[in-house]
Amino acid sequence: MIDVAVYSPDGKETGRIEVDEAWFGGTVHMEALRLAVRRYENRQRAGTAATKSRSMVRGSTRKIFRQKHTGRARMGTIRNPIRRGGGVTFAKKPRNFSVDMPRKMRRRALDSALLARLKDGEVLVLEGLTPTEPKTRAVAQALAALGVDRTCVLAIQPGDDVLYKSARNLARVRVRRAVDLNAYEVLWPNRLVFTRPAFEALVEARKA
Repeated sequence: MIDVAVYSPDGKETGRIEVDEAWFGGTVHMEALRLAVRRYENRQRAGTAATKSRSMVRGSTRKIFRQKHTGRARMGTIRNPIRRGGGVTFAKKPRNFSVDMPRKMRRRALDSALLARLKDGEVLVLEGLTPTEPKTRAVAQALAALGVDRTCVLAIQPGDDVLYKSARNLARVRVRRAVDLNAYEVLWPNRLVFTRPAFEALVEARKA
């Protein structure tokens, strides 16, 4: 069992939540994590780079001068890559960098990422942070009280719009719905902070 500490907005520990490793697969599958990270990073690539090859450049196909007996190097058309205005030798073409990954494997990668962060003690649960109106200062003070001074992902419950608006402007903080987390966003931050309702909903979903 793993004990996850629960903190109040002023940084005081108010309790602990026990999590069974078996709920998250029991072991960390490194190959699934590697593929999940590669898939996420590849999906960030636009793949729109394109240049024109010699067959795509406009110009005559006539040989500039005859092959032999001119005293000069042999030369082809004006679209030759070594001539100004010619095509590119190894022209880039638009391509799709996406990597296929089955849904069950994506779920395994997410569970492995969560289990790894839980084992390392890098998951914090925050309760009592329920602003009635968007106030970035309240969230910033709560994270500072927890000792979060670097990158952070704040996982919240769906529909918690006030908290989302309060935290979205913080530097190095990403606000995500707990149900929308992926393996890369779990592994990326220095600390992973859940609101208590979001963490309890996540654990209950894994128990089923």
